[in-house]
Amino acid sequence: MDLGTVAWPPAPITTERLVLRESEARDRAALIELFASPEVGTYIGGARPRDELERAVPEIPGRRPGFFVIELDAAVIGVVTLDRRDPERLGRVLPQGGEAELGYLLLPSAWGHGYAAEAAAAALAWFARTVPGEPVVLTTQTANGSSMRVAAKLGFTEVSRFEQYGAEQWFGAWSPQALAAR
Repeated sequence: MDLGTVAWPPAPITTERLVLRESEARDRAALIELFASPEVGTYIGGARPRDELERAVPEIPGRRPGFFVIELDAAVIGVVTLDRRDPERLGRVLPQGGEAELGYLLLPSAWGHGYAAEAAAAALAWFARTVPGEPVVLTTQTANGSSMRVAAKLGFTEVSRFEQYGAEQWFGAWSPQALAAR
């Protein structure tokens, strides 16, 4: 199923501490801050120049199925995404590729509090209800210890490792059964 055919946006998803919701115009400044952060860019190819982002980011950023803004106490702290993985990229669990791929980025001030795992678990639960039985994949640099710990906490299991973007990548898969086991 294409994420573009999923009913969007869902009602906001609330967890113990967070709200996941569709992006709005008021999120633009926080998302520019997120993508311009050198710390955030460490394992994803680097930060983007702020002036470039100011020109490129639309008034309502990330408005697409599978793009959730993460809020803590009404402040944006990051995003969690579920997008179709390009079948031409390395790594796959379905013969044809094109799996849903989980991504998450948080502002450095939100690191170390378990928010990434909490938000990603909520997004995975939503996905499991919306697209039952479909696997989700995740790719992260093996050097990104924090992301590796989040993947393990969420129940992703290693499928393969490969070299891409000048670094070793960890490729894992998750299924709704992993959610039930938590």
